[in-house]
Amino acid sequence: MPNPPDVFAPARLGPVRLRNRVIKSATFEGAAPGALVSQRLIDFHTAVGRGGAGMTTVAYLAVAAEGRTERDQIYWRPEALTGLARLTEAVHATGAKVCAQIGHAGPVANARSTGSRSLAPTTRLSPVSLGFDRGASTKDIVRIVEAHAQAAAYARDAGFDAVELHFGHNYLISSFLSPRLNRRKDEWGGSLGNRAEFARRTAAAVRERVGDSIAVLAKVNMHDGVRSGLRPDDSLAFARLLESDGHLDALVLTGGSSLLNPMYLFRGAAPIAAFARTQAPVHRLGVRLLGRLLFREYAYRPLYFLPMARRFRAELSMPLVLLGGITDRSAMDTAMREGFQYVAMARALLREPDLVNRLQSDTGVASLCDHSNLCVPTIYSGTHCPLIPPGSTGRESVTTAGSP
Repeated sequence: MPNPPDVFAPARLGPVRLRNRVIKSATFEGAAPGALVSQRLIDFHTAVGRGGAGMTTVAYLAVAAEGRTERDQIYWRPEALTGLARLTEAVHATGAKVCAQIGHAGPVANARSTGSRSLAPTTRLSPVSLGFDRGASTKDIVRIVEAHAQAAAYARDAGFDAVELHFGHNYLISSFLSPRLNRRKDEWGGSLGNRAEFARRTAAAVRERVGDSIAVLAKVNMHDGVRSGLRPDDSLAFARLLESDGHLDALVLTGGSSLLNPMYLFRGAAPIAAFARTQAPVHRLGVRLLGRLLFREYAYRPLYFLPMARRFRAELSMPLVLLGGITDRSAMDTAMREGFQYVAMARALLREPDLVNRLQSDTGVASLCDHSNLCVPTIYSGTHCPLIPPGSTGRESVTTAGSP
């Protein structure tokens, strides 16, 4: 791009004006006991807002009770709205905007935790709950499309500036896109057009319900990172369909499967021992014995999704959000030069919630995130960077005992 935008200049995202082009990506906060907003959840996002991000994304807000990954996860219902309104008001007081990530976990849900049988494109053994996912019926699909529309309306009414539709990571809609997970023979399976219909109907229903009152984004896998899963050719064709439908203000480009290959998204170390300690005994032994098969390790490098995302940028005209290995000003400026309209950060902001402010005032600032991914297992106990001592700003030098 000959005249790339300044990442720290104000920008528009659909109907929303952001103070800059930096978005805090959705990372499950583990701070919603009883599936309701807690003060810890509010503090988590206000810290990001005070730290300078243009918008912070609250994750993961399920559109139905069975669409949660586990019981202490907020799902959209009237009794959750008061707390969510307090959260949006608090974030707005920092000058940041706030987005709600909405979706249905599908086969990623732990039915033992939620008390509801999990859904998938077809009936299958669930490695999460050690039971069976139920194949979603057409009636289920119609219900869940409507639940997304209602969730978006709830989000608007609670003060959110945007919603992000979760079409990635092999959550329910992403699992329908996957040739590996979707073996259906009806109108919801087979061709890419059939597999994409669930997502397209969802985006259309959400836009029809909220109009231009809030921004609507979708998080889309470029690659599932698993054999026979969604790959870039089909993903790009799917993205073209979403673009032609015209219901979205931006796509967030991601990758990996929370069900089958979660580290494809994160890159860096795979902290198997730390993951095992978070599990119930029946799962703990399995993680210790088989963890290397599930938690495959990928070397970290800056802008690790950029090589794949370039093709999407070249062939799509709609706004795109680049994430993956964006931790310094150089990476942000590269994303702008490559034609991406926004950048997203996650782990680096767990270590230093004020990193965006610091990068804006000093272009030479380097993130302290070491990509050990020890933060990832903390989603079960309140997401945080374990390298930060209590009461610390996060910028002191920390030595970690043992290996991740």
